[in-house]
Amino acid sequence: MLTLSLANWMELPGLKLKEWMREKRRSVHCKQNVRNDRATPAEIASYYQHYVSQMSLEQSFACGTTVASVTREPGNQEGSPPCWRVTGKQRREGEELADGGSVSEEVPFSLLAHNVVLATGTHDIPARLGVEGESLPFVCHSFWELEAAISRGELDQSADPVLVVGAGLTAADAVLAAHHLNTPVYHAFRRSVTDPGLIFNQLPKLLYPEYHKVHQMMTQQQYRPAPPEENAQNLNHSSSSSTPLSSSLSPSSLSLSSTNNSPSSPSSSYSGYLSFPRYRVAAIRPDKKCVLESESGHRTVVQVSKVLVLIGAHPNLSFLRDNGRPLSIAPDEPITCRRNPIDADPFTNTVVAAEGPGMYAMGPLVGENFVRFLKGGALAIASDLAKRQRERGDLTTTSETLTDERWMDRRQQTEVCELGS
Repeated sequence: MLTLSLANWMELPGLKLKEWMREKRRSVHCKQNVRNDRATPAEIASYYQHYVSQMSLEQSFACGTTVASVTREPGNQEGSPPCWRVTGKQRREGEELADGGSVSEEVPFSLLAHNVVLATGTHDIPARLGVEGESLPFVCHSFWELEAAISRGELDQSADPVLVVGAGLTAADAVLAAHHLNTPVYHAFRRSVTDPGLIFNQLPKLLYPEYHKVHQMMTQQQYRPAPPEENAQNLNHSSSSSTPLSSSLSPSSLSLSSTNNSPSSPSSSYSGYLSFPRYRVAAIRPDKKCVLESESGHRTVVQVSKVLVLIGAHPNLSFLRDNGRPLSIAPDEPITCRRNPIDADPFTNTVVAAEGPGMYAMGPLVGENFVRFLKGGALAIASDLAKRQRERGDLTTTSETLTDERWMDRRQQTEVCELGS
């Protein structure tokens, strides 16, 4: 897998990504050329981890921390101004066991902060279809679950097809991963392959050849139901005129001729793949049969080994009142990256509907869904903080480093508390 953004777009100040990647690949004897193009997610993650140690930023991170609440604290009679109270628990390693392990414990903390930055991303709660059988054990809702199944050896060319639901880039990655293992794939999505809103129709073909390949598969290997009269003769369905015609696809259908819905004939470019444009999942059965329904009401039953529901995700903002909904553009709707992000000032990233000053949001929470946008959000927030300090006549920063020990204090004041996932 490669990142969607160009590698140099995600570079951080003070550490040249291109030089770092060249050195890293040299150390692992990798012959891949280093250019200002795309990198692997693993490389970018490793680069950011190295950046933290290279810039001596470890003391600014409190790992293993779960925030339970962020509330507005009023000022007191002693003259302390209003601020934000952040409470939660931090997991800490305790007593060592005889086998070399240790007992972890969760220690509560409570701190006060003049400023809070919401930076949790939007991948904590996967979106669901809301259909019968979605909670069955063979139904997955994240790409990582697919990777785990692959590492366990559960998917290969002898397995029943995997049903991938969704038409985004994560769904495309799942198609490519399964296709690489020669595992048959059924791919169902609500849009037409020519829909301008489909992400594949917005990506340059030369820069994103793998996603162009998936789009070709979606276009060329479409499921085409048999004529109604043929269905009536060969398939078991209700004779009621109000009941949609239905058909059934077995795994062997992926090895028939291309005119009979197969992607596996000699004339087919992409074997083991079949797309279902403008179809939705109507039901998932315990016997691993899935009911797909078209816009016209035609139903098709497919036999699968796994179902991968990859239709997006929502942020976990349970530490805010009403899960943060009052802070969004449409307060009556759940917060989502694309349709209903947090309403933030585009120049300062301050949260417009916050209960008081000093609350910011960045990243996917405000609709900036790519890593390369994070630098802009961070710069906007830092700039506004500096401006506010100058306006207070405070020429020196009052921020304090939060080491693990100080983070665990029952009551602690700090300048900025950044909440990340």
